[in-house]
Amino acid sequence: MPTVPRLPSPYLEKLLASSPDIIVAVDRAGTIIFYNDGARSTLCYTPEEVLGQHVTRLYPDLAEARKVMSAMRLGYGEPPGQAKNYETVFVTKNGTRIPVAISGGIIRDDEGTEIGSVGFAKDLREIRRHDQLALLGEVAVSLAHEINNPLEVIVNNLNLLEGHVAKVSSDADFIVESERLDSIHAALGRIQGIVSKLSELAQGAEYATREYLPGTQMTDLRAQRAGSVERHPTGEPHDRVLVGIRILVVDDDLGVCQSLRDLLSQEGCSVVVATGGREALKRLETATVDLVLSDVVMPDLDGYELFKLVRERHSGVPVVLMTAFHFDKDHIIKRSRMAGVEDVIYKKPIDPPRLREIIKRHARRPEAAVG
Repeated sequence: MPTVPRLPSPYLEKLLASSPDIIVAVDRAGTIIFYNDGARSTLCYTPEEVLGQHVTRLYPDLAEARKVMSAMRLGYGEPPGQAKNYETVFVTKNGTRIPVAISGGIIRDDEGTEIGSVGFAKDLREIRRHDQLALLGEVAVSLAHEINNPLEVIVNNLNLLEGHVAKVSSDADFIVESERLDSIHAALGRIQGIVSKLSELAQGAEYATREYLPGTQMTDLRAQRAGSVERHPTGEPHDRVLVGIRILVVDDDLGVCQSLRDLLSQEGCSVVVATGGREALKRLETATVDLVLSDVVMPDLDGYELFKLVRERHSGVPVVLMTAFHFDKDHIIKRSRMAGVEDVIYKKPIDPPRLREIIKRHARRPEAAVG
């Protein structure tokens, strides 16, 4: 039987000494007998300061050191005498507490007598920071989506309100009301800017911090330039091309459905709404439409699934997707585009002029194909 080659001791010691992880070995009495470069750079003690010292120098207290030894003797994630990824705390020279995961074991001589132990410790700070950033990214994406949906309702209704005020107000009153509407538009623009910034952070963009209170930093979500909400010009006549176009609006947020219905109805469109993909399919069984305008993320059917079923059951009905997410995390939009979806509208609230142009471009009626 061939002999498995073994790494000579000088090579092994060199490898351990240069490892970026913390590697510490102690004798039976708990005296530190090996302390590598990774331990020096992380814990800031020089070898001269710790070699020959008791291992408790590296722990918050004796009790914590005993917990680690107990885990090794009893077996933690490994057979007795070994531990794998046992989480504990080391203390640096300047008193900073560092979370670490130790893997190691008891060292025995040829007779089986315990003569010491060795531990390989991984600094968990960067790992936990990455985990926290990943979690914050998920929170940011969800938060941006949850803000964008009601924001679309507000913007759509504000555009409708602005048109109504222009019709019913005297010139003097309209000047006053316009100032109020302008302030609302400006505030909504700031909110949109913050939402966009959150989405950028979720995708790993660099960010700055600013002092909120003395000694307290906060992420700077202020946009480089003040955001602006697209405005529906007051008193603008209906686009005659849109009059009579039949549209099915699909969104699991009823407020979004209702506000888009009102906005498109003002343009002369005939609008029906559905608050989910399956309800939309039922609507299509009894109603003839020229365009389906559907949300991407819905609890029953996502936009891609709805698009495929519409194409299969109602050939020729164009589908346009809209989303409050600022990026395509689950590749729903990418798959839809590859499958031939007509268009995608990003970043609710929707820009009304762009929405009008997309409807004119894709709605099934021949007279709506111009422009």
